[in-house]
Amino acid sequence: MNANAKRCRQIRLKHLTETEQFWETSFGGIISIPLILSEGLCLQHDSLTQSQLINNIFFVSGLCTILQVIFGVRLPILQGGTFALVTPAMALLSMPDWECPAWTKNASLVNTSSPVFIEVWQTRMRTLQGSIMVASLLQVLVGFSGLIGFLMRFIGPLTIAPTVSLIGLSLYDSAGVKAGSHWGISAMTTVLIILFSQYLRRIPIPVPAYNKIKKLHVSKFFLFQIMPILLGIAVSWLVCYLLTIYDVLPSDPDEYGYLARTDVKGNVVSEASWFTFTYPGKWGLPTASLAGVVGIIAGIICSMAESVGDYHACARLSGAPPPPKHAINRGIGVEGVGSLLAGAFGTGNGTTSFSENVAALGITRVGSRTVILLSGFVMILMGILGKIGAIFTTIPTPVIGGMFMIMFGVIGAAGISNLQSTDMNSSRNIFIFGFSMFSALVIPNWIMKNHTFLDTGVKEVDQVLQILLTTHMFVGGFLGFFLDNTIPGKLYTAISCFIAKNQNSTWHQCHIL
Repeated sequence: MNANAKRCRQIRLKHLTETEQFWETSFGGIISIPLILSEGLCLQHDSLTQSQLINNIFFVSGLCTILQVIFGVRLPILQGGTFALVTPAMALLSMPDWECPAWTKNASLVNTSSPVFIEVWQTRMRTLQGSIMVASLLQVLVGFSGLIGFLMRFIGPLTIAPTVSLIGLSLYDSAGVKAGSHWGISAMTTVLIILFSQYLRRIPIPVPAYNKIKKLHVSKFFLFQIMPILLGIAVSWLVCYLLTIYDVLPSDPDEYGYLARTDVKGNVVSEASWFTFTYPGKWGLPTASLAGVVGIIAGIICSMAESVGDYHACARLSGAPPPPKHAINRGIGVEGVGSLLAGAFGTGNGTTSFSENVAALGITRVGSRTVILLSGFVMILMGILGKIGAIFTTIPTPVIGGMFMIMFGVIGAAGISNLQSTDMNSSRNIFIFGFSMFSALVIPNWIMKNHTFLDTGVKEVDQVLQILLTTHMFVGGFLGFFLDNTIPGKLYTAISCFIAKNQNSTWHQCHIL
């Protein structure tokens, strides 16, 4: 009995360690989304509300993870916020009707407790919430009705590659603005993350350990492989703190480098409550915008296609058989329910499967649903602890910018990697991908500079066109989808699929076509 009890304790300790590894892989992506959205919501000078948004997204991510593991695809895969909805959300919030008043951009003019300021950002949040909730109903319908299998027959890698790549590439401006607040600090953060994740990833750290067989011994812990982003941010954060307390960084808000100080956010940690509880309608009754719904739907379609690929990759890496169609349908349906909850709880975002989690599976070879369930509970706990969200908001701006440089670059490359099973010696495929990518950079850029060009006389139609044509991933994905399904020569799909199967690939079309 004692032996069994000891073994159970060892298993629980192992699960806790593995749980820590998995939720840390989602850390960067989860905190990035509220920080980006805060600019469009006019919250760049309201750190306390930013911290509440971070708590909200942690809480909902944990809740959706538990739902997905128990009721959804039932694979060990984390759920979290999706950058696929960030781009259309920012396109909606950048429209003339929703552009932030000039005074909200000046910290000295912002009174965060003022009813006027609260109404400014909550009006935008409620519109974003309602748009996400309505759009997520489509995902629920597509998932639980089984339509996802039919849709994926027409959505190939030449549609997915430009769509996912442009999610990362379209956020270059946000990364540049934050990194440019102090290029030295942001470059240091980037270099540290590269050092930890690429150069030192296979170097173990010796740590003391004990078990019944080996007694007290030295074990290998791959620290740099497990938490490179967290380590990079922590070291840069510490450097900024030291530069702040020794007054190396300027104290004048108008001087270059001021945003690298760790005391910029004031007393946000002390002002934040120890415990915070989110609930549907926290920011008021959600409202919907036709343009917002259409834009979010474009992001959700991209998210669904990416999730199907993640399911197959997760199944293979965890040693499970390829997920059957009914499991995929449940997974997409539950993700739709998750986005509905995310909208209702006021995260300003939806939910999707975390590709970073799939990558962590490949590294750790831990395919336990128990570990992912524990990760979900940890994220819920972090969403309840108000001080946690407040601490994350104090990360200096250039440190966030350095992290964005890595994160958005990897997202862009991950999109292109969808072409690995496609014949890129074909002039047809090269044309479709190249034209879709370039057009998706040119058209939105021109429309944003000439927003009065779209004038049909119907305001709602103008808004829909404005959001769609300024959303890079929609333009690239639509052109890739249209050209791939109309230009003759799609036989390459069947050939590539056959090759991918023989190479034990996880390309989702091999299982759906």
